[in-house]
Amino acid sequence: MTTADHPAFGRDEEAALLLERTHHRHDPRWLLPVSPHVCMACALELLPEPGVSLVRKKHVVFCFQDALVRHTSLVAQLVAQDQRVCIHFVRVLFGLLNSVEDGSVADLCIEVLIQLTTQPNMEQTVHCLMNDCHRELCNLPSMGGSLATTTLLGKLVDAIPGVADELVMEHGNLMEHLLRGLVYPNEGVQASICYLYGKLYSSPTAAEMLSGHFREKLCALFLSTLDSAQTKDLQINCLGLLRQLLKYDLFVSLIMNKSVPVEGAESVERPSRETSLPLVLKKFLLSRDEILQVASSHCITAVLVHSPAKHAVAFIHADIPEFLFEHLSSSSEILVWSSYNCLILLAEEPLFFSKCHTVYGIEAVVRSLQGSLQMTNTELHTQGLLLFKEILTRQPEEIRLFTSSALCRDASRALQEAVSSPVLAVAAEALRAISAFLRKDHQSSLPVQYRALRALLEAMLSRCMEFSQTPLNRRSLGYACSRNSEKATLRKGKFLLSTLEGFRNACRLAVEFQGEPCAQENPFTAPSAEKEDTLEAFSEFLLSACDSQCIPMVMRYAEEATHPNLMEVFLSILHSLFVIVPHMKVKFSRKLADSSFIRLTLELKARFCGGQSHSSLNQVCSSFLYYMCLNLLLAPEKTEPLSQEELSAVSEILQHGLPHISSRTPESLAFLSDRQYVEAAARQRQYCILLLFYLARIHDDRFVPEAELFVAVQSFLLSLQDQGECPPPVVCKASIYLLAVCRDKDSALAEAVVSAIRKFLEGIPDLRLVYTHHPLLLRFFLAYPGLMSRFGHRVLELWFSWEESSYENLDDDSSPGHTVFPANLAALFCMLRSTPSILLILLDLVYSSPVDTARKVLIVLRSFLRENEDVKVGGLIRGHFLLILQRLLVEYGSSTSGAHSCASGNLPLLLTLLSLVQLRTESEQELDSMAMKLLHQVSTLCGKCSPAHVDILQPSFNFLYWSLHQTTPSSQKRAAAVLLSCAALLELLEKMLALTWTEAGSSPRAPLLCSAWLLTASFSAQQHDGNLQVHQTLSVELNQVLKALSFPKKMSALLSAAILRFLRTALQQSFSSALVVLVPSGGQLLSTPEDAVLAPLGKSQVLSLLIGLQNLLVQKDPLLSQACIGCLEALLHYLHARSPDIALHVASQPWNRFLLFTLLDAGENSFLRPEILRLMTLFVQYRSSCVLSREEVGLILQGAALVDLSTLSNDTLQALHGFLLQVQSMGLLNDHHMTQTLQASLEGLCSRTFPARPLFQDMLCLGGVSVSLAHIRD
Repeated sequence: MTTADHPAFGRDEEAALLLERTHHRHDPRWLLPVSPHVCMACALELLPEPGVSLVRKKHVVFCFQDALVRHTSLVAQLVAQDQRVCIHFVRVLFGLLNSVEDGSVADLCIEVLIQLTTQPNMEQTVHCLMNDCHRELCNLPSMGGSLATTTLLGKLVDAIPGVADELVMEHGNLMEHLLRGLVYPNEGVQASICYLYGKLYSSPTAAEMLSGHFREKLCALFLSTLDSAQTKDLQINCLGLLRQLLKYDLFVSLIMNKSVPVEGAESVERPSRETSLPLVLKKFLLSRDEILQVASSHCITAVLVHSPAKHAVAFIHADIPEFLFEHLSSSSEILVWSSYNCLILLAEEPLFFSKCHTVYGIEAVVRSLQGSLQMTNTELHTQGLLLFKEILTRQPEEIRLFTSSALCRDASRALQEAVSSPVLAVAAEALRAISAFLRKDHQSSLPVQYRALRALLEAMLSRCMEFSQTPLNRRSLGYACSRNSEKATLRKGKFLLSTLEGFRNACRLAVEFQGEPCAQENPFTAPSAEKEDTLEAFSEFLLSACDSQCIPMVMRYAEEATHPNLMEVFLSILHSLFVIVPHMKVKFSRKLADSSFIRLTLELKARFCGGQSHSSLNQVCSSFLYYMCLNLLLAPEKTEPLSQEELSAVSEILQHGLPHISSRTPESLAFLSDRQYVEAAARQRQYCILLLFYLARIHDDRFVPEAELFVAVQSFLLSLQDQGECPPPVVCKASIYLLAVCRDKDSALAEAVVSAIRKFLEGIPDLRLVYTHHPLLLRFFLAYPGLMSRFGHRVLELWFSWEESSYENLDDDSSPGHTVFPANLAALFCMLRSTPSILLILLDLVYSSPVDTARKVLIVLRSFLRENEDVKVGGLIRGHFLLILQRLLVEYGSSTSGAHSCASGNLPLLLTLLSLVQLRTESEQELDSMAMKLLHQVSTLCGKCSPAHVDILQPSFNFLYWSLHQTTPSSQKRAAAVLLSCAALLELLEKMLALTWTEAGSSPRAPLLCSAWLLTASFSAQQHDGNLQVHQTLSVELNQVLKALSFPKKMSALLSAAILRFLRTALQQSFSSALVVLVPSGGQLLSTPEDAVLAPLGKSQVLSLLIGLQNLLVQKDPLLSQACIGCLEALLHYLHARSPDIALHVASQPWNRFLLFTLLDAGENSFLRPEILRLMTLFVQYRSSCVLSREEVGLILQGAALVDLSTLSNDTLQALHGFLLQVQSMGLLNDHHMTQTLQASLEGLCSRTFPARPLFQDMLCLGGVSVSLAHIRD
């Protein structure tokens, strides 16, 4: 019955609280003024009264207890009025407690006594109560009636601090009675005594005083009681006492070393056995009571906390771990948590693993971990992960923990889920477990689960990335904000370190598996399946993850703080990746060098590794730098790889030098500049420093001041010279490169340094050993005459061989000044402008280098000459050309096979460049003797070739053509005489012209055919005009020429224009050339008198040619149009000379008007194009009024009068001038106004000058064919 059952008391109930016959005599002060109206005096008289029923007494006690709860202060005042009354009331209650057998009344009395004695100023009352309890226990003949007293004492000791110490000190002999109670065959009494003992031993002072009592009397008895306990109350109280005892080392040792005999319970015949604490606790673990299981686990933990090394063996021999592993499958969080704690401590004992408990229990741990992660108890997560980590860490390598790959995969998934936890403590513990999990013996169950490992690492890195990017809470200000920031940075650093340690173990795992053939890939994967579960794929993932996640995280953290331990782990990861992915080590090293990792590592060494501090970090830094430098030198990007001998030398330099380098950059520069005598070991360190600076600088890491480095390297070289030493080629290479890239425009090397460099280089067998590809290094060699004269040729050859671009995109017809050149090429052009003599070296390279290098040189020279028109190089290099050509001709001989071998070498490239140089020759310049010799050599070479040698003939024909059209008339005549004297050349041209009719226009020889026709036309004109001697004639079928022009479907516009120029020349000469013999059409006789007049042409051929010209004009190709108009002019002139009527008839063809209007259909003022104006001039000249009427001429004059002449080209102005003169001479204008308009236009044109077309505008290279616009047009 509780207070809640009686919210209010009625009159009868309150009357039951009073003793009617005496209450009226009691002082009112003993009456509680509030309900329930308890009278203290009545209670003192009523409770001892034998005649009062137990029910009424219980009601009185209950009401007093209710009043204590509801009106504590009033009741306290009530009993505090007289201490004697209070003590008497306590004794009355104590007497009632010991006199009743009703357990509920006894419990109620105990509760009231405890509540009453815990009130303030009740010390004397408590003391009296303890004395009464002592007397009661001493007077009991048997401990059977001690239950109430011992229970009261236990609760009293628990409720009031200090009572335990007082009880032990003042009532020490009470312990003997308690021992009697423990052997009394009543587990209720035993339970109450164990409870009292537990409360006594909870006080350190009392426990110390009772230590002898425990050692001598209580220990064995307690163990026996604990072992034989049957009721739950006794079991729980025994375990409670045990928990208190296990707080002290002394009692732990006593209990763990104690074993007591216990008689068999089932049978008298069963022999007695000995029990010990581990066996007793094991029995509780085996019980099905969760409370007992948890309590037993707590006790085991309490023992092991003191010394796992001393006590764990006993529990392991008792097979405690087996049952703890079984409890991990429980749904009770507290039981699982307790089991975790026990197992964590047991895992400190090696016997825990050697007895294979972990092998049998690891599956339970994994399953428990998977289950616990679904709960919300983060402490449970942390403890489970801690246990897993301890097992993974301490498991002996020779005992395999995971017996199947499936279990290993489950463990990986559990860790993956744990590390993804949003709770930082759980994720951090998971990281430590992952580090321990990534061990070879844990992952050796085949097939290796590479895919699961990859997913685990991805989750780990993702969680770390997420945490590292968490913004700091900066709402607080001042010192607190600074401290919070430091703490947050420290937390990030620890989390990142754990992540890196896990990743390092994964890398170590990959390295170890490289020597295991069976671990390379999953043998159960189908051959056609994608190979993801392979060591190779896993290794590449490690490299990619490090590159994309680890490195950015570490670099970002390094901006906030730098910790040696973290950087040591990080650099060891980078070092291991060189081994894990060997085919990527060079590329990875380059990327690290490009990201300033040489500087980073040197700064770490300088900051933390001075003296003997952080030796492990120094070792890792040195090892990382060693392998990265070797990788960079194994396959360098801009220099020749080292030979095995050089590599061994560099390896020795780095191995000896790197561990001793821990100075900052200024100190290293000072050490490098030391001119005093340098010992061998110090020299090795200098070499090492120089190589590091070189590799950093070549990867654009400019952490060393250039001016200071420039001075230091010079001092270093002079020191070598002073001591008579010759540095290894790789050191020489580094020195020269650093001098080249650090040299300022205004600074120059001292002559002594240049002399030292030359001496060192002369001792090296091949300059490629010290060459590094860089424009500044090229400039360095070419800037000093002493170096250029000795090494310029080889350096330039190496330069072009290292240039990755073939420059083919520069070999085009873009206008000068509009080409954007690569940086390297622009730098070379700058050197060529400042030192034109370098061109001679380049020409030698064209002759002496391989074809691909020679082609690069040729294109570079061509681009340079086109881009730099102000540089006069003709006189400088033409003589060089002549010498090279002569040397080539002597080398290859005069046979056709020799010429064929030329075609496959560098000769075509030389000829192309020769053509280009000829293009740069100014107009109206006389050909000197050297030029005539070149003409002779080239023409002789052409005569030795067949039409198949296109690569030689094309540049040769271009050169010959340009030579004929870029000089004075007298020189043209001399040049033509030289060329016409070469019969072999003329025979070749005849063969080439004949090939025109057999090969389609898309033939590779089409450009060469164009050049052949243009050359033939030029030769014919020069021979005819100069009446030159002919040693060999050329035969051309006229019918084929006319047919090709009448039906030019398969012919390119350029080839048609070339043939038109040839036909125009023949028409101008009236087919009377001494050089060119035109074979009549098919050899047939002329059928009509008109044909006889027009011979060797026939009328039908003339009309077909006219139609062909009209068709070609309609194509509106500017060059082809000019050629067509020129040929039409020559044709009409030829016809008019033989038959004016036929000429007028041809000029007045109706199709001519259609042609004219087709050409004019191109917009406003479309008539102001040179070809149209020349065409209209022809129609006016031959009075073709049906084609162009007087009215239309007048309209053209009006349009021309309105045009701004300054906007027209010279060709247009000349054509317009010719048209106006023709109109004036023919007298077509009858209108006075139009005549005035014509006269005004002529005067305006006459006042203007028509300058000659600039050289670069007249001479073009179209599709590889040299063309003179003036030759086509005029």
